[in-house]
Amino acid sequence: MSNQDTQGKVTPDEANTVTSKTIHIDFDNSYAKQLPDFISHQLAAPVPNPELIKFNYPLAQSLNIKMSGTTDDELAQVFAGQLELEGSAPLAQAYAGHQFGNYNPQLGDGRALLIGETHDNQGLRKDIQLKGSGRTAYSRGGDGKAGIGPVLREYLVSEAMFALGVPTTRALAAVTTGEEIWRAESIPGAIVTRVGSSHIRVGTFQFVAARGDMEEVKRLADYTIARHYPEAQAAENPYLRFLELVCENQAQLIAKWQLLGFIHGVMNTDNMTVCGETIDYGPCAFMEAYHPDTVFSSIDSGGRYAYQNQPYIGQWNLARFAESFLSLIAEDQDASVELATKTLHNFMTQYNRNWSQGIAKKLGLLNTNRGDVDELSAELFQLMESKAVDFTQCFSNLTRFANSIINESEQDAVSESPLFELFKHSPEFSDWLTRWKASFTGQTEQQSALTEMASSNPVYIPRNHKVEEALEAAAIGDYGPFETLLEIITHPFKHKDGLDAYEQPAPLSLGRYQTFCGT
Repeated sequence: MSNQDTQGKVTPDEANTVTSKTIHIDFDNSYAKQLPDFISHQLAAPVPNPELIKFNYPLAQSLNIKMSGTTDDELAQVFAGQLELEGSAPLAQAYAGHQFGNYNPQLGDGRALLIGETHDNQGLRKDIQLKGSGRTAYSRGGDGKAGIGPVLREYLVSEAMFALGVPTTRALAAVTTGEEIWRAESIPGAIVTRVGSSHIRVGTFQFVAARGDMEEVKRLADYTIARHYPEAQAAENPYLRFLELVCENQAQLIAKWQLLGFIHGVMNTDNMTVCGETIDYGPCAFMEAYHPDTVFSSIDSGGRYAYQNQPYIGQWNLARFAESFLSLIAEDQDASVELATKTLHNFMTQYNRNWSQGIAKKLGLLNTNRGDVDELSAELFQLMESKAVDFTQCFSNLTRFANSIINESEQDAVSESPLFELFKHSPEFSDWLTRWKASFTGQTEQQSALTEMASSNPVYIPRNHKVEEALEAAAIGDYGPFETLLEIITHPFKHKDGLDAYEQPAPLSLGRYQTFCGT
């Protein structure tokens, strides 16, 4: 590569002029080819000195990324957008969105570039996107850059969510850029490479619908159906079936969030993907002491996106989605509204079904009457709230207690259980636990129930204070805490000796935790 210096670096003036010869991705860029009116082609901004923080080799292998003799330096150059990949066609996508309930007709990828689409080893199409790669046509005055904190937060939390079994975008790479950016203070610049089934959002449909050309809306809908919901093509009403399938996916996704105490933080319509994956890990966090009103985002002063509101916001966002293609569902507007409304009303039924199935697994009550499960779970959450019990610890300790029942049947010393201690030796909890135990032991398949509990109740989550510790260390060049935390939270379900600090909630001395969007 003649345009590189002896250290293999690419100077800012030479950026994007040479192609990597050791990394190959089999790109097939359907979005750019089929929907050219909704994109802006451009390159990543030059950066002075990209360096690799982390590369996700297992994910790369699943994406069939071919590497031969590739160095960390070349990985950094490629995933900072400084070396092109053959077949790549970097672009920013246009979309609109309701932000905290207020409609903005022009948003788009203000600091992200989709470098291309490929197929994974299961034949599924995947987007590969740089986030923090500089200004685009949609930056609206922003610098298009990202700091090391938000980049590593996205890497940590998205990979944790994947390990927890939650549909999500994933992190392929994280690099520093060798420059400082300003976010209330000077911080190191960085770029994360994000992989997702697509980046088509509710806001994408809103953007196209706002242009007033229903042929364009139909083109986007047909593309999305073919890419994500091909089964809808054979339906009597493909567009209604499309809406139904998106609602089903979102009901399942948000139920998974709720069952883990995960709070997204900014459920704007531009942050909801049509494919049903979690996206945009900005002011997100996991709840510790259970309270349904919990909010972490510094900008959510009204609590619009509080934990307990997430299912309802999901339904509200889906209503905005349906509005964007009502005329495709039926020619008669009243008939279309009626069909869409019925589907949207069914969303909450689907969510509640997913929640009930999930909480039965978390409680290990697979063969128990649903009404009894719902009653026990409602009582448990009331007790958790009244005693400020940690969400994750409650269920992980309940799993350990269930294990002791099966494997150490002589242990009946409930008062010695760490679970009981979480509830401050509450007589009300003792009564609840007695009734739960009767239901659990009354099942014929206790071992199967325990297996479901163990795979539903993580021991380790990205504890907010541990995430902050890792990010603060990384900001001064120490990636050890990041690496340690990443290893722990990507193996979340099995207890390991010596990691007690990663199971504990933040000390009260740290006060109320707040998150920020990073833009």
